[in-house]
Amino acid sequence: MTDVITPVPLRPENLDAIARGGDVAVPTYDRSTLTTGIVHFGVGGFHRAHQAMVLDRLFAEGKALDFAICGVGVLEQDRRMKETMDAQGGLYTLMLKHPDGRRESRVIGSIIEYLFAPDDRNAVIEKMADPSTKIVSLTVTEGGYNFHQVTGDFDLGNPLVAADLVPGAEPQTVFGLVVAALRLRRDRGLEPFTVMSCDNIQGNGHVAQKMFTAFARAQDPAFADWMTAHVRFPNCMVDRITPVTSDDDRAEVRANLGIDDAWPVVAEPFFQWVLEDDFGLGRPPYQDADVQMVDDVEPYELMKLRLLNASHQGMCYFGYLSGYRYAHEATQDPAIATFLRNYMDLEGTPTLKPVPGIDLDEYKTTLIERFSNPEVRDTLARLCAESSDRIPKWLLPVVRANLESGGEISRSAGIVASWARYAEGVDESGEPITVVDQLADELTPIALTQRNPEDRLAFIRNEHLFGDLASNERFVAAYVDALDGLLDAGAHATVTRLV
Repeated sequence: MTDVITPVPLRPENLDAIARGGDVAVPTYDRSTLTTGIVHFGVGGFHRAHQAMVLDRLFAEGKALDFAICGVGVLEQDRRMKETMDAQGGLYTLMLKHPDGRRESRVIGSIIEYLFAPDDRNAVIEKMADPSTKIVSLTVTEGGYNFHQVTGDFDLGNPLVAADLVPGAEPQTVFGLVVAALRLRRDRGLEPFTVMSCDNIQGNGHVAQKMFTAFARAQDPAFADWMTAHVRFPNCMVDRITPVTSDDDRAEVRANLGIDDAWPVVAEPFFQWVLEDDFGLGRPPYQDADVQMVDDVEPYELMKLRLLNASHQGMCYFGYLSGYRYAHEATQDPAIATFLRNYMDLEGTPTLKPVPGIDLDEYKTTLIERFSNPEVRDTLARLCAESSDRIPKWLLPVVRANLESGGEISRSAGIVASWARYAEGVDESGEPITVVDQLADELTPIALTQRNPEDRLAFIRNEHLFGDLASNERFVAAYVDALDGLLDAGAHATVTRLV
C-alpha cells in the first residue's frame, strides 16, 4: 500500500518542514529582518516570477535586505491575491518548467506585506510616503496606463480618473494613490521615491512619467512641475513567459512538492531584465542577480516588443483558428514556425536599432524554442487577450516603419487580418470564441461586417486603433489579401501561403 503524503500548507511556520522534503528550496534568510523598500502595484504571476524572484535571490546572498516588497491591489479582482498573501504570509512557490520535463522549484519570500487599497486607501498612501520606501514599481498591464492608443495622451475622460480629480476625493486609481503619496512626501520634506514601470510598453518609464504627471497636472500644475523636476522614472525591458496558474499546476505542487499553495507561479527558465540605471534613492544591486543595468534600454525593448511580443500575436490568432489551444502546439506546426521566423527576419528585425551584446540570430532561434516548450503550456487564449492594447504597441510600429522604408509588410498585415478574423468571436468549426478585450463589444460587431465583400476594411477603419492605415494602399492590399484567404480558405491555408 502506497503512503499518501499530506501536503503541508504554505505558511512561514511550515518552511522548515517543507525544506526537509528536499524537493524545493526555501528562504534561508530571516524574513523578520527584512524591511519594505519597494511598494509594488499589480502583484500577479509575472511580478512574482520576475522582480520578486530577483529580490529573493539577493536576500539569499545577504544583500538588499531593506528592499523587501509590499504588494498593493487596487482592483476588486485583486482581493483574492490579498487573501492568498495574508493566508501564506506572502510566500508562494515558483516552479520553472524546462522543455525536457525537469522542474526547478523555490519558495519565494521577498513579499512581506500586501495592502488592498479598496479596504484602506490611506494605508497604501502612507506606505508609499514612509521614508523606508525608495521605489514604487508597477505591473498594471498595458491598458493600465490610461492613454489614447493613437494620440498617446492621458485619458482624462476615464470615469475613475475623473472621480479621482474631484477636489477632496479619496483616490481610487493607481494615479491618484501614487500622486497623493508623492505630494505627502514633498510636504513632509522627504525625497520622492522612484517610479519603476515593469510593463510591456515601449519606453515604459517615459510613458509612466507622462501619465502620472498628466494626472498631477490636472490637479495642480505647480505640483506636476515639481514631479517633472524631481521624480525618476527609469525605463526597463522585462521578459519571462509566465502563463496563468492552473488547477493542474496547484495539483502538481501538492503531489510532487508536498506543498499546499493556493496560488503558485509557473514560468519558463528564460529570464531577462534590462534596466536603466536611474534611481533617486538608491536601488538593490540588481546586477548581482543577472539584471543588465544600462544607460539606454530602447534597443533591447524594441527587440523584445517587435520580435517576441509581436510574434506572440503572429502565433496566437493563426494558431487558435487552426485548431490549436497552446503556444507549443502552434509553434510546433512547421508552417506557423516558419511564418514567425520569416516575420522576425524580414519585417521585425529591419526596424530595430543595434542591440549591444545580443546576437539577434541566436535570440530569434531561442524565441522559437521558448514558444515550443511543451511544459509551460502557455494558452493561445491568454496571448489573444487584450489585442486592442497589444497590436497597436507591438506590431503596428513595425508596419509603419516598413511602409516608410519600403520594407516588407505582408506578414504583419496578415497578423492584423488574423486578429480581425479572430475578433468575429467564432472559430472555423462554428464554435464560439470568448474574446477577452476591453473593446470586444465594439470590435466584434465591426469584425462581423467584414464578411461583406464590399466592406473588407471595416475592422481597420477604427482610427482609434489603426490611425490612417485604412487609407494606405500598400497596407490595404496586403491586409485584404490575407483577410480574403482567412475567410475563404481558412487560417492554416493562409499562414502556409504567407510563408
